[in-house]
Amino acid sequence: MTFINLPVRDLTTAAEFYRSLGFTSEQAELDGDSMALTVSDSTRLMLHLRSAFEEYTGVAVTDTATSREVIVGLAVESRERVDELIDQAAVAGGEALGPGTTNGQLYMRGFRDIDGHQWSFLHVSG
Repeated sequence: MTFINLPVRDLTTAAEFYRSLGFTSEQAELDGDSMALTVSDSTRLMLHLRSAFEEYTGVAVTDTATSREVIVGLAVESRERVDELIDQAAVAGGEALGPGTTNGQLYMRGFRDIDGHQWSFLHVSG
């Protein structure tokens, strides 16, 4: 299992954003300062209020307006799905980061979520 942990300003808004991309959650209502969403059978996205994330890590949350700690990349089944997900992220309030790029068999596009975390969806053909 892979767990992606991210600080967010508002759990409800962040969960709605990620649900618009097809991530799911068995939590109907918020319970506390964190929430888990299912990305795939082997990947979970853990959202934490910024204060809870800082308590957990012992350091301040990175200012996503001026720096990056990580880019989360997720593989999907087709180039068309890459474009569809980036378009959905933009409609949901995220920021699409330009057109897709191709490097050999790899096609990739990036976006920033509503909290400024950078992501990419990619497809490897062949």
